[in-house]
Amino acid sequence: MSDVWILRTGILIAGVLLIAAIYLFGRPRKPGQGRRVDGRKDGRLEPTLGAQLEAELAADRGLAGDGIVQSEMELDAGSQGSELGRRTSEDFEKIVTLYIAARAGEKLRGPDIVVAAEKAGLVYGHMNVFHRLEEGHPERGPIFSVANIMKPGSFDMASIQALETPAIAFFLTLPAPIPALDAWETMLPTAERMAELLNGVLLDESRNALGRQRVQHLRDELRAYDRQREVAPITRSPRW
Repeated sequence: MSDVWILRTGILIAGVLLIAAIYLFGRPRKPGQGRRVDGRKDGRLEPTLGAQLEAELAADRGLAGDGIVQSEMELDAGSQGSELGRRTSEDFEKIVTLYIAARAGEKLRGPDIVVAAEKAGLVYGHMNVFHRLEEGHPERGPIFSVANIMKPGSFDMASIQALETPAIAFFLTLPAPIPALDAWETMLPTAERMAELLNGVLLDESRNALGRQRVQHLRDELRAYDRQREVAPITRSPRW
C-alpha cells in the first residue's frame, strides 16, 4: 500500500466529514431530526455520520469524490507555513470528533475562537488550524486538532476579524502521540472549556448534545483500543 494511496484515503475521509458538517449545520432540521442515526457495519473508518446522512448529502448536493479531494487540497494549499502540529504519519486507524456549535441565531466569531483556543492551551500551526501538543515533545505531532467546519476548514489570521462560523470541530486522530484514552481525557475538558468561553453547545459526532452515556461509551472504546495496541506487538511474528 503506497503512501500516496494512504494520503488520498485520509483526504477523502476528512473531506467527507467536513463537507457533511458544513451542510448539516447550515440546514434547518425537519421534524424528527436530532435523534442518533444507527451506525452500519460498512467497514469505514470512524467517525461516521451514518450511511443515511451521507446518502442524503450526496443526493442533495451532488458531491463527488474529486470535489471532496479538491476541498481538502485547498485547505492544504493555504497552509504551507508552520509545521507545528503536523502529524508524523499520514496513516491512521480511527478518528474521534466533537463539535462546538453556536446557539440558535448566533455565530462563533473568529477573534473569540482565537482567544478561547489560547486560554485552552492550543497552538496555531500546521494547516492553519489549532492543535494541542504533547508538553515537551511538539515534534510528536498533535494530540488533537481544532478546525473550522466552514470550507476550507482553516482559520485565516489575515481575515480572522471578519470570520464567522456555525461550528468548530475537534479531531482526535489515532494513533496519537499518547494513549488514546489519555488523548480523549485531554480533548474533552478542552472542548468543554472552549464551549463555555464561546457560549456554544458541545455536540458529539452525530450532532447530538454530548451526554454522559456517550462519553462513557467513548471511554470504553478508547480503553479497548489501547489494550489492542498493547497486545498487537506480542502477536506479530518476530523478525530475525
